[in-house]
Amino acid sequence: MSTIGIIGAGAIGTAFAKALSRQGIPLVIANSRGPETLAELVAELGPTARAVSREEAAAQDIVLVAVNWSKLPTALAGLPDFGGRIVIDANNSIEAPSFKPVDLQGRPSSEVFAEWVPGARVVKAFNHLLARLLEADPASEGGKRVLFLSGDDAQAKAEVAALIDQLGFFGIDLGELSVGARLVQFPGGPLPVLNLVKFG
Repeated sequence: MSTIGIIGAGAIGTAFAKALSRQGIPLVIANSRGPETLAELVAELGPTARAVSREEAAAQDIVLVAVNWSKLPTALAGLPDFGGRIVIDANNSIEAPSFKPVDLQGRPSSEVFAEWVPGARVVKAFNHLLARLLEADPASEGGKRVLFLSGDDAQAKAEVAALIDQLGFFGIDLGELSVGARLVQFPGGPLPVLNLVKFG
């Protein structure tokens, strides 16, 4: 497994990093304050994790972005074209900490997000579960905890689905972004925060 990049070291970015580390998958993680501020987190994650610049995190073959919505344009500004690499949109269009929804004029949040990551094959995933469930053992309830994914590129979705499986979750493909991203969008979609488990 190649190194996974993470932009954003908040609740979801950290939970995703912990899930990767548990499986020994190498990762690099960046935040807005610089790699030195992530020393404690990286020490907790173990030897497969490194704190890096935003640019290095964005240069990986698969990059997960989990940043407060209002800070996303700044977090992604000036990065080179992604050139067909996979970017996982793990964001929700709310303002933290008030959880006030952002007015997107009826557009799905992933459509707006895609404009900030030119050249990327965007897959919506890892955004619907609470962070504590994302970082917990996905088999802890006797089955496999469900993660949803959606995207417009079949190969990109297949790679993210394989990652979900490697992490011990059960992935469910919700189709294209125009359909699936709306289902998991928070607020508005019917699937966010549902803790579903597949048995058998």
